[in-house]
Amino acid sequence: MSDIYVKCERILNARPETVYAALIDYWRRREILTANFLDYSVEQGGQGAGTVVSYRLAAAGRERPYRMRVEESEKGRVITERDTNSSLVTTWTVQAADGGTKTQVILATTWEGGKGVGGFFERTFAPPGLRRIYSEMLERLALLVEPAGSRSVQIGGTSNQVMANLRLISFLLGVIVALAIGIGYLRRQQH
Repeated sequence: MSDIYVKCERILNARPETVYAALIDYWRRREILTANFLDYSVEQGGQGAGTVVSYRLAAAGRERPYRMRVEESEKGRVITERDTNSSLVTTWTVQAADGGTKTQVILATTWEGGKGVGGFFERTFAPPGLRRIYSEMLERLALLVEPAGSRSVQIGGTSNQVMANLRLISFLLGVIVALAIGIGYLRRQQH
């Protein structure tokens, strides 16, 4: 088994303390969640460290339940959410940018991938899908915290998505070629 790592980041036109305050408010978190998050519930707390939230994440035709315990690993800067039932850990890092008038937000998740063929498909398809979800969440966060009329900048979003799509297309073409070769081999064996 190997760890899987997914990261997405964005510069927001809002001060770091404003962004951090929005992120540690788990009652308002619903405002940045995508349609992939089902049955989101605050079970305990609701503000920062000690909060426990649960939800089901639907992606790629599958659903998985999560129960996340929140830590403020570095108060004012790093929020860590750990699933109580798996190895999944999500970290939100808030860093001052442009003299503190803007904020760089880094959203990263890591977990221990599965073994065998299932693990191969998880390592291949889960990161691009989760990156798309995270990109949309950062867009929603921007709408929540930025003053009207300001624009934030997605870092690496478009090129990362293009590269992920190219990797997926290359993989699928490889599978098709391998199948064609295998079918040709089997036909030759039958004659």
